[in-house]
Amino acid sequence: MELLQVIFRTTFFYFFVMLCFRIMGKREIGQLGVIDLIVSILIAELIAISIENIKDSIILTIAPIALLVLLEILLAYVSIKSRVVRTFFDGKPSLIICNGKINYHEMVKQRYSMDNLLLSLRQKEIKNIDEVEYAFLEPNGKLSIFKYNLFKTPSSYPMPLILDGSIQYKALKYIHKNESWLESILMKKDLTPQDIFYCFYKKKKLYIITRRDLQEKQICS
Repeated sequence: MELLQVIFRTTFFYFFVMLCFRIMGKREIGQLGVIDLIVSILIAELIAISIENIKDSIILTIAPIALLVLLEILLAYVSIKSRVVRTFFDGKPSLIICNGKINYHEMVKQRYSMDNLLLSLRQKEIKNIDEVEYAFLEPNGKLSIFKYNLFKTPSSYPMPLILDGSIQYKALKYIHKNESWLESILMKKDLTPQDIFYCFYKKKKLYIITRRDLQEKQICS
């Protein structure tokens, strides 16, 4: 009898968890954020406890799992709307290699060792660090690599200066500019940082996408 209950609960939770993850949205394992990882671990623990304690009502497991799914969906929605919340939970990409030079300070800050860096380069079939112009450590732990071109001439990487109305001070410092310089340009265009959805700097030019531009595209579509 107990064996049948264990089989029933295992089968039930298999399909129940599959449904929950379908509701939460598609994610690759390597793209799981902090919230996704916590929810996955808690769901696994709750199910393990429920299968072991077959005398407890199955509702005592379904209820907290449903609550976790609801919280995950709610926080995912808030994260889309708020860059502050998204940055708090997911973090920001870190510049590990810039113009072919290793950023040791950032590596120490992110607790990213040379062994980790060399391993990631080997996985991309890169033999030497000299082949890399830029490398970013993404919030999911993966290393995004941009190799030099054939003649190793410097390329202009688009530096994001404003994201969702938030000024990126590190990027400003990197291009040797300050907040006053950025605001003066925006003022000439009758804009404020809060009006900007995305602004980046490339080849000594400023490219701006405003929130109004996005709204107009949505209306046209």
